[in-house]
Amino acid sequence: MNILTCKAPGHFEYSSGERPPLQKGHAIIRVKRIGICGTDLHAYEGTQPYFTYPRILGHELSGELVEFDDAPGFSKGELVTFIPYFNCGKCIACRSGKPNCCQELQVSGVHIDGGMVDFLSVPSYSLVHGDGLPDDALALIEPLAIGAHGIRRAQVQDGEFVLVIGAGPIGLGVMEFARIAGGKVIALDINETRLKFCRPKADHCIQAGDDAYDKIKQITSGDMPTVVIDATGSQKAINNAFQFMAHSARFVLVGLQKELISVSHPEFHKREATLMSSRNATREDFNQVIDCLKRKKIDPTTYITHRVSFDEVKKEFPGWLIPANGVIKAMVEVY
Repeated sequence: MNILTCKAPGHFEYSSGERPPLQKGHAIIRVKRIGICGTDLHAYEGTQPYFTYPRILGHELSGELVEFDDAPGFSKGELVTFIPYFNCGKCIACRSGKPNCCQELQVSGVHIDGGMVDFLSVPSYSLVHGDGLPDDALALIEPLAIGAHGIRRAQVQDGEFVLVIGAGPIGLGVMEFARIAGGKVIALDINETRLKFCRPKADHCIQAGDDAYDKIKQITSGDMPTVVIDATGSQKAINNAFQFMAHSARFVLVGLQKELISVSHPEFHKREATLMSSRNATREDFNQVIDCLKRKKIDPTTYITHRVSFDEVKKEFPGWLIPANGVIKAMVEVY
């Protein structure tokens, strides 16, 4: 079996190993596609929280189900994806129906080794039917589900302004589901190329800068957005975004970074504002994404700007961190 391991920040190494044996309550997926996400990029940079090395990256994938135990309704040979957040099923979060933020959560490719392999063993309960969707689309369900979950957390209402900060793949997914929920989407990013890419998905696109506040105020007729969502994982962007909140607004942190965030308590308090995090996604979110894909409300394959074979990842990966290369989503073809 071919394996690609991130041995340390900035260092990948190929190796070979044995195909994982079938364990009780698990399934074996022959990996076909691996989407590269911000978590992978940050892990390579050494800026990803909850991370230790060496680690096999990768949790956005599709593949062929080759073996399984205790997976009723599934068939050998079918195309599947999986929910890469493995939960304990016993803690207060799991008992409350929130396995996405389990106390003992193990995320594939973050806390435990992930999908940059030929064959991956996953808990059978994490399997998701492909429902006839193509392998590229299946590999993009997980990042879209993160966007869907963030919008569900924000409880976006029809007609309200939703400011999405960060026009990368996660931000694009947030915009898609904000639009589906009826929100009027304002995209904010420092990168003009990314803003051009997301224009079909947003009502307004603004390049970050000194005049961003005034532009957002004008768009919202002086009210400012009632929903602000960070999809950058940048401390500077998060701290700066509090100023964009309308009175009574909700601020949802989808992006993640390592440092402290700071806010003026009086400014936050007088708005009776809400600050919340949005972690991962649930099966409900995955099901919503699949439904939207099947009804052609979203075409995630338009996100794919770069495509490489598995044996090219080590060489090409550093270039995906360079903004000038215009990477939105890199897709790895394993077979």
